[in-house]
Amino acid sequence: MFSGKTEELIRQVRRAHLAKKSFKIYKAALDQRYAKDLIVSHSQQKLTSSSVEDAKDILKCLENKPDLVAIDEVQFFSDEIINVCEELAFSGVRVIAAGLDTDWMGRAFHPVPQLMAVSEVIHKLYAICGVCGQFATRTQRLVSSNKSILLGSGEVYQARCRLHFDKPKTSHQRTGDPLHAQTKEL
Repeated sequence: MFSGKTEELIRQVRRAHLAKKSFKIYKAALDQRYAKDLIVSHSQQKLTSSSVEDAKDILKCLENKPDLVAIDEVQFFSDEIINVCEELAFSGVRVIAAGLDTDWMGRAFHPVPQLMAVSEVIHKLYAICGVCGQFATRTQRLVSSNKSILLGSGEVYQARCRLHFDKPKTSHQRTGDPLHAQTKEL
């Protein structure tokens, strides 16, 4: 969190617009922190988007094949998002997906690592540690909750470097969580 993922996604979409490329922007319906029909960065940059319940809905929503499909907060989708992104890419659509690769426990945040494995280009952005100011690669949950998905911003999470990340001591299992039904505890 707070690394500028959505900001970069918006920048890439705006560049495509300047190049007169067609595009569609999607986000998971689960993420309504700022608005249902907008992707919004923490710095309040925003673009109109479509909310979808399921990754397959992205393909269903496409009336004409755009030049670019942008997907924000890709970690909120099931593993099916990998197939959707690959289908789009193999059909000639440029796909940009922004998401967290680790969760609040410091574990791989599926399906992002698998999506990274099949991507041609990866831009890993880093936040700034809220404790020491170094590169942050972790997301520290600041409130007590065992929910695997807890939407929030600065009031709920803080970017942390490895040194200042307090790994939760809970053995919280993700079983029963429909977004992570295929995820296993390491």
